[in-house]
Amino acid sequence: MSTHGHAQSERPVSIAFSPCPNDTFVFDAWAHGRVPGAPALDVTFADIDITNGMAERGELDVLKISYGMLPWVLEEYALLPCGGALGRGCGPLVLTSGPMDPADLRGRTVAVPSERSTAYMLFRLWAAEEVPGDVGEVVVLPFHEIMPAVRDGKVDAGLVIHEARFTYQEYGLHRLADMGEHWEHTTGLPIPLGAIIARRSLGEPMLRALAAAARESVRMAWEDPEASRPYVLEHAQEMDPAVADQHIGLYVNEFTADLGEDGLAAVRGLLTRAAAEGLVPPLAGDALAFP
Repeated sequence: MSTHGHAQSERPVSIAFSPCPNDTFVFDAWAHGRVPGAPALDVTFADIDITNGMAERGELDVLKISYGMLPWVLEEYALLPCGGALGRGCGPLVLTSGPMDPADLRGRTVAVPSERSTAYMLFRLWAAEEVPGDVGEVVVLPFHEIMPAVRDGKVDAGLVIHEARFTYQEYGLHRLADMGEHWEHTTGLPIPLGAIIARRSLGEPMLRALAAAARESVRMAWEDPEASRPYVLEHAQEMDPAVADQHIGLYVNEFTADLGEDGLAAVRGLLTRAAAEGLVPPLAGDALAFP
């Protein structure tokens, strides 16, 4: 393809999202050119800890990142009001190998999947209230290594996300606390999990086109769930199809189609509380506004 003239402006938009069922479900129609008039995509699959780093380095046009990462990248990227994940009843869990009270975590070692994630923020906000004197060492591990590490006694507790909600009993582990229940109980708001961000330098018309394409891709996935099935299962890393369906049911909801007032209030609420605890930089007043 020629690299001069108008062809340059038609280069695909580079995007990175995870191979998890909720992301492949949401982006299937768009990634396969079925969303009328949508910009073409050049897709990279990467887990959220990788995409968080890519965003920090300003590597791609569009990324799915953790809301916990958002304050660090808002200068270069705008938050799209759709395509992401907020939810109820889907928060991270703190798991231990045997029954324990939250107070028993004082001074103990806890494995977490990332220190720049919603999960970690929710954990810190919970621990500030429930663990007098605070936890001990925090160890960052890839999320698939956390449950085995707790089971094998390498760490005292683990903070888990994703489908670990459905599988932790298979490791013989105990649920010490549900960070989502704590958040929802104290705020009444949904949990901000994954954000879709786009480079501000793409310009307002392109940002609006990307938001419209994400919204339409979600709508098409809901209208014909079977259409996305091959893409979802191809990337679900041998996940049981029933678990993939649970995953989609949990993380793809009305907030995916549009953040709305409640969604934005949840994002602002989390990041404001986290900033007050010194976990993230404070937000500028209009930082979350969409062009």
